[in-house]
Amino acid sequence: MTGFQPMKLLFVFLGGLVLLFIIAPLAGLFLATSPAAFFETAMEKEVAGSIWLTLWTSMLATLIFALAAIPFSWILARRKFPFKRVISAVINIPVVIPHSAAGIAILGFVSRDSLAGQIGDRIGLSFVGSAPGIILAMAFVSIPFLINAARDGFAAVPEKLENAALNLGASPARVFLTISLPLAWRSILSGLIMMWARGMSEFGAVVIVAYHPMTTPVLIWERFASFGLDYAIPVAAVFITVCLVFFMILRMLSSPYDHAEN
Repeated sequence: MTGFQPMKLLFVFLGGLVLLFIIAPLAGLFLATSPAAFFETAMEKEVAGSIWLTLWTSMLATLIFALAAIPFSWILARRKFPFKRVISAVINIPVVIPHSAAGIAILGFVSRDSLAGQIGDRIGLSFVGSAPGIILAMAFVSIPFLINAARDGFAAVPEKLENAALNLGASPARVFLTISLPLAWRSILSGLIMMWARGMSEFGAVVIVAYHPMTTPVLIWERFASFGLDYAIPVAAVFITVCLVFFMILRMLSSPYDHAEN
């Protein structure tokens, strides 16, 4: 035990450095923003509108694509099929490639000359420079977080429980909804939160697909590029505050599942 103390102190010191690295820039950001500038910026119609746009588009992107991503994650966790490793690698491509390149790829996919763009025009849905385009860009860069988390959650569910339910006459759908999904829900919920948070913070892909209407990351860049750091800092401080509040609320809502497992 005595030999463990120096290592423990070293680990605590290294952990403190990591926390300082995360906290110091954020603290400097808020210290550079006066309360008057913070509340004045928060009351601006353009800022409030961009924050609301960012929140609901990222949430909608998460909910829509979760309908397909969660069952797909179960297949990845439970089934063996050709090229499974290749598909698992493809899933993570949006995390690896530059997000400006992701935006260009999405723009080419949904432009008015593309098949998807033409179909959208026929039903009155435009992707370029619109909320649907923002949703697609957000989902593209963030969906790997949900798929990977949900797959790990399903993989941790004992397969013998699913087989026992099937042997007792339960349908595969019932087994999925009453056994697999509830037991993997903690990981799925964590993936949903991370997908939502990642989509909300996206800039590179969104700015290429839809510069207008402006999400808050795009607005922060526009203020910085047009007016300088002093005009961008208050918007960044307001947006970070909103993100932290929503992130804490979602984590508190997920805490009953943590207590239930403990």
